[in-house]
Amino acid sequence: MKISCSKTALMNGINIVSKAVSTKSTMPNLQCILIEASPSEIRLIANDIELGIETVIEGTVTEAGKIALDAKLLSDIVRKLPDSEVLIETNANYQANIRCERSKFNIPGTSGEDFNYLPEIEKNRYISLSQFTLKEVIRQTIFSISDQENTKIMTGELFEVTGNTLKVVSLDGHRISVRKVELKESYEDMKVIVPGKTLNDISKILTGGIEDEILIYVTDKHILFEYENTKVVSRLLDGEFYKIDHMLSNDYETKFTINKKEFLDCIDRASLFIKENDKKPIVMNIENSNIYLRIDSSLGSMNEEIEIKKEGQDLKIGFNPKFLMDALRVIDDDEIDIYMINAKSPCFIRNADDTYVYLILPVNMAA
Repeated sequence: MKISCSKTALMNGINIVSKAVSTKSTMPNLQCILIEASPSEIRLIANDIELGIETVIEGTVTEAGKIALDAKLLSDIVRKLPDSEVLIETNANYQANIRCERSKFNIPGTSGEDFNYLPEIEKNRYISLSQFTLKEVIRQTIFSISDQENTKIMTGELFEVTGNTLKVVSLDGHRISVRKVELKESYEDMKVIVPGKTLNDISKILTGGIEDEILIYVTDKHILFEYENTKVVSRLLDGEFYKIDHMLSNDYETKFTINKKEFLDCIDRASLFIKENDKKPIVMNIENSNIYLRIDSSLGSMNEEIEIKKEGQDLKIGFNPKFLMDALRVIDDDEIDIYMINAKSPCFIRNADDTYVYLILPVNMAA
């Protein structure tokens, strides 16, 4: 194999596929990137069995072939090369010679004959949306997935398509995030659970353009994200997602409207008094046209009040401030509506057309 390409193109390609390189497996192939050069293109592939990514980079192929190289070593070398043309040439013993200006490296590789290629995905069921929309909907929900492997379903997000609506749901046992997106067309109904790691990785490699389309194909076992010169294939999580509709009640005894930035800034200031792993709640006393926020800890205390528009009963309730901030940071509205029933029931942050709903459980105010 003999190829040449710019350092920038090669580095971008390596950064994309590296998300699918295993950092835990002892199987050498799972720690490698396959460089496959055909007469017409240069393809980079990585696959850790759960997630596979391939991308095509611009360059010149002088001699077709393929080689699997250690991903970390290849990435480290290319990152430190000058911003110039990179030449990669292999010999019959699968030694790779990497040259860039006056720099020369020789590293061992393998034939790539037993490399794990991405599985072939049937393209019968799919949806189309912009990269920007997908990136945003992940950002607006991913923070409330669980990191506990014993609740596997909670480590993923529900992607549910009904007609021309995509609903994305995540939950971790303390909160629920729901986002709805209107699609340009109507599609066949589908419901799958996508691993959170896959969504995190997709979000990082998307360019995020409003006009840049991404196609999402679904089978019983896999999901394929396809855009520009890149394909990302992930296994889906098995099982039935939690039925959340009965949890998202429209009942409330107290409703208030508040300036989001003012509310977020206040909670952020209050969090200065919380040590890491501390469970001190922020206490809210909702009275008349004001909400009084208070936090007490071993570091000190803070009191602040914010004007609100309130309907219904006065209420005193406590929350984990981080959970509130996580939700508030991904809401773009200047003013938000918050609904509550009592001090032991969850609050709901939702807009009028329910394109977003954030449910947060309260905590014991004596914590």
